[in-house]
Amino acid sequence: MRATTRYATAGAMLLAALPAAPVAAAPAAAAAEARQGAGAAETIGTMIAAARARARGIAFGDCPEREMLPASLRCGTFTVPLDYARPLGPQTELAVSRRAATGDAPEHQGALVYHPGGPGAASITFPLLGEWAAWRKTARAYDLVGYAPRGVAPSPALSCRPPGEAAETPNASPEHPSPAEKRARIARARTYADGCLRAAGPALRHYSSLDGARDLEVLRAALGEERLTFMGTDQGAYVGALYATLFPSHVRRMVFDSPPDVRRLGYRSGPARARALESRFEDFLSWIARHDAVYGLGTTPGAVRSRYDRMRDEVARKPAGGTVGPGRLQAAFLGAVAYDDYWAVRAAALSAYAQGDPEPLIAQASPRPYTAKGDENADAVRTAVGCNDGRWPADWRVWDRDHTELARSAPFAAWAEAWATLPCASWPGPRHRPLDVRTGRGGLPPVLILAAERDGVTPYAGAVELRRRLRGSALVTERGAGSHGIGGGENTCVNGHLETYLLTGRVPGTDTGCAPHREPNPVSLHRAVPRGDDGPEHLLRGRAAF
Repeated sequence: MRATTRYATAGAMLLAALPAAPVAAAPAAAAAEARQGAGAAETIGTMIAAARARARGIAFGDCPEREMLPASLRCGTFTVPLDYARPLGPQTELAVSRRAATGDAPEHQGALVYHPGGPGAASITFPLLGEWAAWRKTARAYDLVGYAPRGVAPSPALSCRPPGEAAETPNASPEHPSPAEKRARIARARTYADGCLRAAGPALRHYSSLDGARDLEVLRAALGEERLTFMGTDQGAYVGALYATLFPSHVRRMVFDSPPDVRRLGYRSGPARARALESRFEDFLSWIARHDAVYGLGTTPGAVRSRYDRMRDEVARKPAGGTVGPGRLQAAFLGAVAYDDYWAVRAAALSAYAQGDPEPLIAQASPRPYTAKGDENADAVRTAVGCNDGRWPADWRVWDRDHTELARSAPFAAWAEAWATLPCASWPGPRHRPLDVRTGRGGLPPVLILAAERDGVTPYAGAVELRRRLRGSALVTERGAGSHGIGGGENTCVNGHLETYLLTGRVPGTDTGCAPHREPNPVSLHRAVPRGDDGPEHLLRGRAAF
C-alpha cells in the first residue's frame, strides 16, 4: 500500500470518531504534499486539528484592555498544533478578532478572513475597516475576521533579540559597505539566527507559510465555515495560494493582493525585488523633480538623487540627532518606495534638510522606543518565515558576489536585501523545498488577484505567474501605479472589482486594467502629513520585508 493511501485511510478512520470532520480535502492535500516529498502526516494532523477546532468553536468576548479596541470588535482564540505531524502534541493559541456583519440576515454570507502578510503582521484591527465607506457593503454581508498568525503578537510572540537593541550602527553604509561593515553584518546575522533558535527551540522550523496555510484551515473550521472566504496581501496572499493548492474543495472565494512570485522564493526573490525597488525609487525621484517649485531639490530625477546622496553622505559623517545615519535614512525612504502616500512627507524632510533643518528627518527616521517590541517581533517572524520558506546559500562568498553585482544596477536596495535576509545563511532550521503552487482547471472556484504594475515590494511578474498557475483566476492590474497592497485603498476601480467579487463571486475578464489612482499632492513642510500612519488602507498592509 502506498504511504499516502495508508495515511489517508488511517486518518479517515481516526476522524470518523470526531464531530464534523472536514475529510473532503484530504486526498487533494495529501497528494499535493506527497508530490513535494512532504509527509502525509501533516495533512492528517491538519484534519485532526480542524475537527477539534470545529467542535470547540471560538468563544468571542471582550478584547483585552491593553489592545484598546472598540466594543464593536470581539476577540477570542483558537488552538493549533506547533507541529502538524504531532497534532496531539504541544499546542499554541492564536488570537482572532471579529466584527459581526451589519446587514440583515438574508444578506449574510459568512466570515471574511484577512491575512496582512509581512510576514510578521497581524490583522486584529482589520475588522474596523467595516466602518469605512469603501468596505461598508462588504461589512453588511460578512463578519470581518482578523487574526495574529503564529509568532505574531498578540498571539504568543517570537523574538530573536532584546527589543530596542540596535540592528545597525548609525554610520553603516547601505549602498557601499566596507569589508569591516560586511564582517560586522555577518557576525550580527549569525547572532540573530542563534537567538531565534534559543527563543523558539525545535518549534522554529514550524514558523512557515505552509504551516500558516494549515493554521488557516483550522481557523476556517473554528469559525464554523464550510468553505473559506479569504483575502491576503503579500505573504498573506502566498499563504492563501498554498491553502488553495492544499484544500481547493474548502475554498469559497479568495483574493490575492500583491502576491509574491512563487517561482522565486528564498534567495531567488532578492534580485527581482531590488530591481523593482530601484525602479520605484526612480518614480519617487521623478515625482519630486516635477514638483521642484515646492521642494527645490532639482528639476530632474538625477539632480534629486544627487541631493539624496549628499544627505546620505552627510549623515554618515554626522548622524542627524545622533541616531539617523544612512541606514535609518534608507529605511525611511524604503517606506516611501513601498507606499506613495509617504512621498510628500519624505520629500518635505529631504527639502528641509537641504535647507539646514534636520528636525523633520530626525522625527521621521529616528527609532521609536514605544514600537521597539513590536518591531522586533515583526522582524523575528519575517526572518523565521522567510528562512523556512525558501532555500538560501550558506557561503558568504555567494552573497558577496551576487549583491556586489546587483548593486551596480540597483544600488538603492541591493545591500538592504542582503542584510535583511542574511540570517538565513546560517539558519539553524532545515532548508525547506517550497510547495508547488498550482491548481487544475475546474479544481478551484474563480479567485481574484490584485496587483500594481510598478509594485517594488512584490514585483508584478508574481501576480501574472499566480494567475497562470491558478486556473480560472482573474487578474486586476492597477496600471502605472506602484503602491504595495491595493485592495481597499485609493483606487475606486480596483475597489469596485473587489467588492463585486466578494459580494457576488463574479470575476472580471482574465486580465483587467484600472487607471492609476491619483498621485499624491505635493505639500509644504508644514502641511506634509503621512496619511498612511492612520488611514484605513494601512489596516490592510503588512510590514514590507526588505
